[in-house]
Amino acid sequence: MTTPILQATGLVKRYGRVTALAGSDLELLPGEILAVIGDNGAGKSSLIKALSGAVIPDEGEVLLDGSPVSFSTPLDARKAGIETVHQSLAVSPSLDIAANLFLGRELRRKGVLGSVFRMLDRNGMRDEARRQLDALGIMTIQNPGQAVETLSGGQRQAVAVARAAAFGSRVVIMDEPTAALGVRESRAVLDLILQVRDRGLPVILISHNMPHVFEVADRIHIQRLGRRKAVVDPKSISMSDAVAIMTGAMEPPG
Repeated sequence: MTTPILQATGLVKRYGRVTALAGSDLELLPGEILAVIGDNGAGKSSLIKALSGAVIPDEGEVLLDGSPVSFSTPLDARKAGIETVHQSLAVSPSLDIAANLFLGRELRRKGVLGSVFRMLDRNGMRDEARRQLDALGIMTIQNPGQAVETLSGGQRQAVAVARAAAFGSRVVIMDEPTAALGVRESRAVLDLILQVRDRGLPVILISHNMPHVFEVADRIHIQRLGRRKAVVDPKSISMSDAVAIMTGAMEPPG
């Protein structure tokens, strides 16, 4: 058996009397896109927050490369190589593209200008931003010095994905990346997700858009009532059957 890059076993998270996760499991294998689907209230967001350090589970264990890890904050997860693209994007519209890519990880100028006067290496960040955008095939953004507030929704999503791909050394998690996009922009973001996977980074994709899920996912994790209901192969199950399992109208095969 291949050792999962990222694994969760028996995760439990309660908010007062509400149980968001009721012993949820997850395995992300090397080099795959794992889609996570589920109805509203199934625990998808809580599961992803537990994996990315945004919440601390009450019970259960998270393993990275087979070793137990404990994330108290999202910064801990980032240091471990897990990057998350949230649905809200978390980009700063007033800053330029390069500044957004290096937000919280700014490069300093060499010598005393950086160490003493704390001056930023803006040219270096823009050059690296250009390299990251080119590596992902993002051709619709020509100037890394362009303010993010001038970009379209799809271009802003591309900036967020590029930031995750630039700094995520182990796993990239994407939460509803095409939710507010049109058809053309969604197509571009799906291509970006495939590019990230092809660069060797496994991806967890949370989405309500079933056609997108079936187009790009290697496996589909179905979340129901706070726990994993099934893991299915999109090539061997129909879209309607996956929805039926997700809603409880049908039991998973096997």
